[in-house]
Amino acid sequence: MNETSVLEGVFDRFLKSARIFKDREILRHDHVPENLPHREDQIRFLGEIVAPVLKGLRCSNILIYGKTGTGKTAVSKYVLKKLNQKALGCASPVRFCYVNCRWVGTEYRVLSALCYALGVKVPFTGLALGEVFDRFRKGLDTQNGVFIVVLDEIDALVKTHGDTILYELTRVNETLNLGKTSIVGISNDLRFKDFLDPRVLSSLSEEETVFRPYDAAEIRDILLERAKSAFFAGVLSDSALSLCAALAAAEHGDARRALDFLRVAGELAEREGAEIITEEHIRRAETRIEHDRVVEALKNLPAHSKLVLLGVYLLVKANVARAITGEIYEIYCELCEQAGLTPLTQRRVSGLINELDVIGLLNALVVSMGRYGRTKKIRLGVPRSAVRSVFMEDERLGSLISYTPKCLVGISSTRR
Repeated sequence: MNETSVLEGVFDRFLKSARIFKDREILRHDHVPENLPHREDQIRFLGEIVAPVLKGLRCSNILIYGKTGTGKTAVSKYVLKKLNQKALGCASPVRFCYVNCRWVGTEYRVLSALCYALGVKVPFTGLALGEVFDRFRKGLDTQNGVFIVVLDEIDALVKTHGDTILYELTRVNETLNLGKTSIVGISNDLRFKDFLDPRVLSSLSEEETVFRPYDAAEIRDILLERAKSAFFAGVLSDSALSLCAALAAAEHGDARRALDFLRVAGELAEREGAEIITEEHIRRAETRIEHDRVVEALKNLPAHSKLVLLGVYLLVKANVARAITGEIYEIYCELCEQAGLTPLTQRRVSGLINELDVIGLLNALVVSMGRYGRTKKIRLGVPRSAVRSVFMEDERLGSLISYTPKCLVGISSTRR
């Protein structure tokens, strides 16, 4: 049987299989539904903050915290969507720009995205950062209205490139004659403020709110709301829905994970021609997503976090079962030199280790050293093979995965 006939069979089986999805896009992360259960208070709070722009007034900057999957992005997009509709109805000069800082990656691309939203032309690369910001500032004054900047996953940008761009954005109103701008910062890291200069912090966090994780009952309500539009009637069993909610609640109340479980379980049921999504489909979906989650987390790490993780990988490779922060920092500095990057301070690297521990890529155990105090013993929290396969595809790290740091020789000889 040739490849063409195999594909014909796959396509024909799909067309003839039981209908599962009415609209699978409703289960995607970027879909903003018309109803956001259990986030009414947050919607009202954010709405009250941005309402002044309807009268041409600049609203307060706001910093939104919360773990992944707690509804921060969905609520922000929902409120700004409704605000935009209201602004069009009363002819208020309001414009918006949403930027995911982890996706765009650099300060240049953040600024170019803001310029594009204002209709200001900026080349993909080639200009000095100061020139791009000057064009952005001129664009703000030209539009003569309020411009709301939404910086999602702002912590990823600051940890990699510092807070210079935030300083400029929070001070730009002082140089404007006609235009006005306000900032909505969204962070997954509750300790994000620790990375900010006090001058930036005082301007950026004029208002703050924390989104708590959902519990199992709330996640079940969210899934049920989406399932009504995503699946045909009778496709999703109650037991599968409850299991999906319970698994996601155990993962720190992450509604995104719950939506992923449900979507992938539906796809598995669809491929095998099942008429109902069962608990078994949910469990198989969890196994598949867990593998994909590790790969995605490794790919999306900032450059310095990748080098820290690579340092631990090299220690494990040298048979050092558990490393201490000082050893990791020593190897990290050597890897920075090889990669052409300026090392962060040991305090900052210790913070990165804590973050990698929180998301499960590292396991850090605090142990007592007697009269020498306490220290952290750190090891990989994911398989070495996963780190190797992902980092081998990285242009900068591919050559370093087999690198032997000079300091590793002394460490491995004393710690084996």
